[in-house]
Parts: sequence; C-alpha cells; structure tokens
Amino acid sequence: MLTRGLIVSCQARPDNPLHGPEIMAAMARAAEQGGAAGIRANEPDDIASIRQSTALPIIGIYKREIAGFATCITPDLASARAVAEAGADIVAVDATARPHPEGSASDLIRAVKRELRVPVFADVSKFDEGIEAARAGADYVATTLAGYTADSAQGDGPDLELLAALARAIDVPVVAEGRFWTPLEVEQAFEFGAFAVVVGTAITNPREITRRFAAAVPEEDS
Repeated sequence: MLTRGLIVSCQARPDNPLHGPEIMAAMARAAEQGGAAGIRANEPDDIASIRQSTALPIIGIYKREIAGFATCITPDLASARAVAEAGADIVAVDATARPHPEGSASDLIRAVKRELRVPVFADVSKFDEGIEAARAGADYVATTLAGYTADSAQGDGPDLELLAALARAIDVPVVAEGRFWTPLEVEQAFEFGAFAVVVGTAITNPREITRRFAAAVPEEDS
C-alpha cells in the first residue's frame, strides 16, 4: 500500500525519445533516489521492468483505445489483469461516469477487487465520480482526470477545489494528480487534504520541460 508522499509518474509516449521499458525503469530508480514514495507506470512491459528495478509501490495502468469508448486508462478487466500480472501493486482505472466497455466504472472497480484481489486507484474527473468510486470500494480516489473530460472543470493548474471537496467527503485516501508543475503546488495539495500527489511531466518529460523554458527565450529584434 502507498504511504503519504510524492508519487512519480514514469511514462513516455511512443513518439518520445525516452519511450521504452529500460528507460522507464531507470527513471523509476532515479525517482526512488530522489525521495518518491511510489511510481505510476503504463503498460505491462514498462511495469515489469520497473518492478525489477525498485521496491517502491507501483500504481499500474494500461492505456488502450477501444472503439466507441472515450475511456482508455485500464478500461476493462483484461487490461487490469495484465497490469497486475506484470507486477503492479495497485491497479488504476478510469472511474469517470463515461461509458465503459464492461458496464460502469463501479462495475469495473468491483470486478478488479473481486477477481484480482488488488487495491484499486480510481481516476476521476468530478466530485460525484469520486463519491461513487469510494462507494464501489476503491482504495484510493485521485483527481487525475479533472479537466480532461468534456464536463469537468477546466483550468491551467491542479484542481485543488475538487481535491479539498473529496478529502472532506470520503474516508478513503484522496490523491492529487494533474497539471502539477511546482513544489509549491505540491505543498498546497497537502494543505488541501491530499494523501499523496502524483507528478509526471514536470519531473519525467525533459522534452516538455525544455519547451517551457525555451518559450521564455526572447526573440531577437529584426
């Protein structure tokens, strides 16, 4: 199980030069040395490689596109099984109210707990989704998808209001995730009731970090 602290998301898309299990495992080791309390990782191959490289708890996901469904974060039981068998300690699923391939988010949460007997990390985008995920038995509720669905609040930074509301309303640990860029934002999340905070791009994506800094370079006068 997770302990209170920083979770580092070690993921890289196929078009990223860092894509690949060996590099993600090295990234996870670096995160552990830096003080991370856990790792979030995508796809069985990456998870298996990271599992061989660190003893930190791994939150595993499997991003899969399924025709006709917007949900892609571990969208069905087969995806969850692959994640668990690869070595993830906790399985994260899309727990939004959007249609799921095998029923509802609550159905998936219950199936994962019943069939795989692993803790479930519910990625939500809104308050009512977090409430429903907790009722369905999720062990953690995370604000991961806030601002990434059509009907959730949009913003440039973390959704601290959603975080605070969920922390007040449910008994399971609430994890803050999404659009964290600075240590100050992480500090604020804990003040708003976070049990843990997940940071990805700001730590593990040098390409995006470089773009942010490069954008600050002034243009030369013509």
